[in-house]
Amino acid sequence: MVDTRTPEQRRRIMQSVKTKDTGPEQAVRKALFAAGYRFRLHRRDLPGSPDIVFPGRKKAIFVHGCFWHGHDCPKGRGSKSRTDYWGPKVEANKARDTRSIAELESLGWKPLTVWQCELKDPDALMTRLLTFLNEPEISIDKAPADR
Repeated sequence: MVDTRTPEQRRRIMQSVKTKDTGPEQAVRKALFAAGYRFRLHRRDLPGSPDIVFPGRKKAIFVHGCFWHGHDCPKGRGSKSRTDYWGPKVEANKARDTRSIAELESLGWKPLTVWQCELKDPDALMTRLLTFLNEPEISIDKAPADR
């Protein structure tokens, strides 16, 4: 399919897309803050620079746009134009996300990915976030001794 925008229009649209402080990210942050949680943002010293970080809990949240990260939902469908560009671009994003999560886990962090489409149901999303943040940490050092 041919792009319906002129190259100049497409350039302006793409330049306006942010990587930090996106609408979905701000919605998740606002909900967490209202629930009494305090956090850090975009820790560049952690793999993948998670969007929301809880250092004391060693938990990190990535807020992903469905299109940009290739989610399996209606918003995550690939572009019909310039498939030779967008296909590899989204696949590279997915590979980077997988690497970042594996690296975080290897450092003892627990990551969570929140998808843009999950914002449609704020109650379910908040339940998921609270479950993630309140689940007890299990570490080898703190495991009960065998008897």
